[in-house]
Amino acid sequence: MTYLLHIDSSAVPHRSVSRDVAATFLAAWQKENPELTVVHRDLTTDPLPHLTPDAVTGRVTAPEERTEAQAAAIALQDTLIEEFHGAGAYLFTVPMYNNSVPSAFKAWVDQVFVVGRVIFGNPDQVPTRGRRAVVVASRGGGYGPGTPREGMDHVTPFLQTILGSSLGLDLDVITPELTMAPNNPAMAALRPLAEASLAKAHAEAEEYARQF
Repeated sequence: MTYLLHIDSSAVPHRSVSRDVAATFLAAWQKENPELTVVHRDLTTDPLPHLTPDAVTGRVTAPEERTEAQAAAIALQDTLIEEFHGAGAYLFTVPMYNNSVPSAFKAWVDQVFVVGRVIFGNPDQVPTRGRRAVVVASRGGGYGPGTPREGMDHVTPFLQTILGSSLGLDLDVITPELTMAPNNPAMAALRPLAEASLAKAHAEAEEYARQF
């Protein structure tokens, strides 16, 4: 393994459940792998631009014919793709925002999803196929079977499609739920469930780190 690529997309730098659970994973992983490096990309403190016409058209324009704006857009994509391909394993924090993924994470996906470099029609050609990845996908409410919000989780299916099916990663998803309960009086009765979910998430983070 070359390094672990850690990508954060939580908009909250501090007191973030997804970041805290990721920190548990990192502490356990670095204990098991003290000689290996972590490369951290924080999409909140260092946000990526959303796709522009130059970023799209530059992909199908010969390098010598690109405008200055196209060349700059492609240079950014090259940096992100090389960083992604260079990793041997991955850790993502992707909390649920309004039933979906943060726009910062979607911007990263759109920048690196380049046909013929990252994604291919033949899954066997995907360079990252089989590499391990953990995602911490926290959410403020509960979305499990039998809950009022059942069926409204559009984060986990998206991650499984994008990171699992398209990028071929061997994906484990950790989903601490009810994270709003400690600070929301209306959810006071759910606080024991929130505490149990958080404890389970930290335990899973440690276990997945040891498996890596």
